[in-house]
Amino acid sequence: MGKKIKDLTSSGGDEDRKIKRKRKLEEEAQINGEVIETPEISASKKSDKKKKKKEKKNGKEAENTQLENGSKLSEGFNGESGKKKKKKEEKRDGEVGEEEKKSYGVVVVSGKNSGDSKYAPLSSFADSKLPDNVLECCKGFAKPSPIQAHAWPFLLDNRDLIGIAQTGSGKTLAFGIPAIMHVLGKRKDEKSRRVNPLCLFLSPTRELAQQIADVLCDAGKSCGIKTACFYGGTSKGPQLSALKSGIDIAIGTPGRLKDLIEMGACRLQDVSFVVLDEADRMLDMGFEQDVRSILSKTNSARQMVMFSATWPMEVHQLAQEFMDPNPIKVVVGSEDLAANHDVMQIVEVLEENTRDRRLVALLDKYHESQKNRVIVFVLYQKEGDRVERMLQGRGWNVVAIHAGKPQSTRTKSLALFKSGTCPLLIATDVAARGLDIPDVEVVINYSFPLTTEDYVHRIGRTGRAGKKGVAHTFFTKENKGLAGELVNVLREANQHIPPDLVKFGTHVKKKESKLYGAHFREITADAPKATKITFADSDDE
Repeated sequence: MGKKIKDLTSSGGDEDRKIKRKRKLEEEAQINGEVIETPEISASKKSDKKKKKKEKKNGKEAENTQLENGSKLSEGFNGESGKKKKKKEEKRDGEVGEEEKKSYGVVVVSGKNSGDSKYAPLSSFADSKLPDNVLECCKGFAKPSPIQAHAWPFLLDNRDLIGIAQTGSGKTLAFGIPAIMHVLGKRKDEKSRRVNPLCLFLSPTRELAQQIADVLCDAGKSCGIKTACFYGGTSKGPQLSALKSGIDIAIGTPGRLKDLIEMGACRLQDVSFVVLDEADRMLDMGFEQDVRSILSKTNSARQMVMFSATWPMEVHQLAQEFMDPNPIKVVVGSEDLAANHDVMQIVEVLEENTRDRRLVALLDKYHESQKNRVIVFVLYQKEGDRVERMLQGRGWNVVAIHAGKPQSTRTKSLALFKSGTCPLLIATDVAARGLDIPDVEVVINYSFPLTTEDYVHRIGRTGRAGKKGVAHTFFTKENKGLAGELVNVLREANQHIPPDLVKFGTHVKKKESKLYGAHFREITADAPKATKITFADSDDE
């Protein structure tokens, strides 16, 4: 402990004596490696300690209030203060400000000639020098999102590109606009429309394929671009008719596209622009052989684009095989999956048999008006059906989607949820990735997913486009093996970590991800190939 220099005023000593004594004490302290504190400094430190203690107490009270009132998605929660708004407006066009850094993180671009000035990120839509009819779909946005601003210069220059960005970052238009320009460039000197498509987009799920198609249909309408979507669980008739009449862009799931190719109805030899969206999920679902087979049918001089939330070895190997040796890589945020910081995460440790009662209580709290959109995630199809029946029996207006339901039912349920006609949705992980459903205010994880990665994707359905959201998660002792990874997710996002969760332990078995641990099994090179199992009622999931 450091020595304190006493106030010598009361001792009656003169000023010189006080100064000499002070210097002597300072010299002794320096020799002994001690810390000197004057009364003024000491008092100041005490004051600082009191201040910090008070701030900590107030912070804890605020945190508790936040947990208790998570359902209050008021204007203040979703809105911006005047100062923040003014600060945002004052930012230079194209400059990544603090708010964007919080939302998207730092952008890292690598690859051959990636530092060339001609690939400078766009600061406005005008900088892209794209035709007005192509940019018609971007009128609702002030400027390109970070992934668009950095990816467009490369994609418009026909470079192969790997994009890693969180969901809701505008990645559909990041590869969609260059695809439209690719078609326009190819069609420029042709008098008649070709039958075969020039662009191909592959997606792991039907819902995501349909969403991409909706965005591209809207974006390409003003340019005369014809788009069609192909997925299983529905009649092939309309899809065959679309192929016969001729299309520019084909969007689909691997299972159905492979069927159409084998029938001789879909010919991809003219495809020179290919996009694999959610590539990691596609391989995780067992589509690797189908993807390889489809890619082998496209033009060998194709431009390849791969978007993925994470970058496991399997995706890396696929990129090495089908892309340029040194493709451009644009990472917005981190290659490690990061939870959206606009989502307030509430984790509740409870017994499995109490989940139904707790779910109803939370719906009374979060969905009292029965007008705001809420998604309840479950793990299995049967569990989804049971929860749907249970809530319907209690008078809730609810629909459910999962891979076991007919595609017509899934499409109808999703449309009802998006329109707000039925704003309560029960879903398995088919709705966890990629789906852009506006204004989802709350996500409830009735069952914790099999991986922490899927947890991050689930909660990413809310807190989109700069808005705030709430994710309330049930965690049981059956999930204790993922406790350590979940703690890391919460800690990275500065969220409250419940003591009951820490009791399960914070050990992460294998650190493949810097933040959350391993999200996929490491497979050796000599391991046998996986066999895809096809069920009678589902040909692509």
